Amino acid sequence: MVIPNYTYLKLKISGPNGVITIESMYEHAYDCDIECIEYAKALMEAETLIVNLDRLGSEAPDSKHRTRTFEPIEAVKLILVDPTCSNNQALRISATLDSK
Repeated sequence: MVIPNYTYLKLKISGPNGVITIESMYEHAYDCDIECIEYAKALMEAETLIVNLDRLGSEAPDSKHRTRTFEPIEAVKLILVDPTCSNNQALRISATLDSK
C-alpha cells in the first residue's frame, strides 16, 4: 500500500509506528530518467541487431546441402593406428613421409 507522489518526489508507506516518508531530489530523479532513456536506446539497438542477425542467418546458404569433397594433392598411404586392434582405424599421411 505505497502511495507515490511524483510532483513532490515522495513515497509514503504505512509503518508500524505511523507513516514512513521517503524523499528524493530532483537531480537524482533527472539522472534516473536519463539512465532509463539510455537503457531504452541500448535495448532498441540490441533488438534491431537480433532482427538483422536473424535475417542474415536466413539469407545464408544452407550448409546441409553443400557437397564437400576432399581430394589430396599428392599420393597418400594408410597407417594403422593400432595394428593389434581389429577396428582398422587408420591415418592418412603423405606417401613421402615415414610411417614411424
